[in-house]
Amino acid sequence: MRGDKRCFAPVVNSHTRLLILGSLPGDASLAAGQYYAYPHNKFWELLGAVIGVDLRALPYPARLESLLAHGVGLWDVIAQAERKGSLDAAIRNQKHNALLDLLGELPALRAVAFNGGTAAKIGRRQLKPCGGDLLLIDLPSSSPAHTLPFDAKAHAWSVLREALAG
Repeated sequence: MRGDKRCFAPVVNSHTRLLILGSLPGDASLAAGQYYAYPHNKFWELLGAVIGVDLRALPYPARLESLLAHGVGLWDVIAQAERKGSLDAAIRNQKHNALLDLLGELPALRAVAFNGGTAAKIGRRQLKPCGGDLLLIDLPSSSPAHTLPFDAKAHAWSVLREALAG
């Protein structure tokens, strides 16, 4: 097996004000068919604190509905890659998503946040043509592989409240 992995479809609508981009779903997420399915990944807790909803307690479809209702969208910077396991460092032969095309379909978009260094590196390069039209926010990864304490991650992610507010 070559380890080919593919991202999920974007979760967005015409009211999306903040787009959060990850790198590529990990094995647990791919197996479950859900963004951030690995139970030790703190994405749902971090974003739930931002929007004031206990997202982890909701069934997955309700999580996505809640995100959209709060103006938050999800996608990944990598469309397809070879990767053994779930670590970004193992990504090889990557093909990137057409981020600029998606952004063109989001009239309310104000900010793009990158969940982790890999997403930021690839995403910032792709979004360079946007100039200063969008607020770009680098976030510490929600992954347990990024060992920053939860409180420090939550503090960094709290800047998303401002991006959603105005």
